[in-house]
Amino acid sequence: MRRPLLAALLSLCALPALAQDRPALYPTRDVAVTYRITGSQARQAGPMQSLTIAWLAAAQTMRMDMAGIGYMIADHRNQRGFMVVEQARMIMDVPMQQALQQYGPTESATYRRTGTDTVAGIACTVWSFEDRGNNGTACVTNEGVMLRAQGGSQGQSGGMEATQVAFGAQDPARFARPQGYQSMQVPGGGQMPMGRPPAGAVTK
Repeated sequence: MRRPLLAALLSLCALPALAQDRPALYPTRDVAVTYRITGSQARQAGPMQSLTIAWLAAAQTMRMDMAGIGYMIADHRNQRGFMVVEQARMIMDVPMQQALQQYGPTESATYRRTGTDTVAGIACTVWSFEDRGNNGTACVTNEGVMLRAQGGSQGQSGGMEATQVAFGAQDPARFARPQGYQSMQVPGGGQMPMGRPPAGAVTK
């Protein structure tokens, strides 16, 4: 499955929509959500069975923290993304389309409202979606916070479900490009595997 997880992070490019029957995919206020990984994605993730996604709402920027690996930033306003491997002090630019695959359905998806649910103690609306060969469901709050996403394609399935939601101001410095890190690139335009830099990645 390429959506709605990390192959997920992090997505979701739609402004809160009023004219169409579809979910708001940007949070309207700062929030940090911890998710557990489910389905086949959990097996692919290995030891990384959870992740945290924080939103700097005013800047429309998402940060996905992957325990023991690093983090990914998806800047929707400026259409750019990057991944930071902290232990190796390396940074890799990620095509925005790939960064968006790390989180959930995008504005190009078609949606159908199917009901309501409660996840992590918070009410959300359940939507079924189809997005370029990927299909599934997502439970999204009225404030644009995705609490659960499930789906898949090509025989793979998985998803993510919120276990903790914390609203509160986020530090903009945590969403900025770090200084003093070595640049890394993917040879031949390869795709980044879920939760780790690609094999054969080279530095420059």
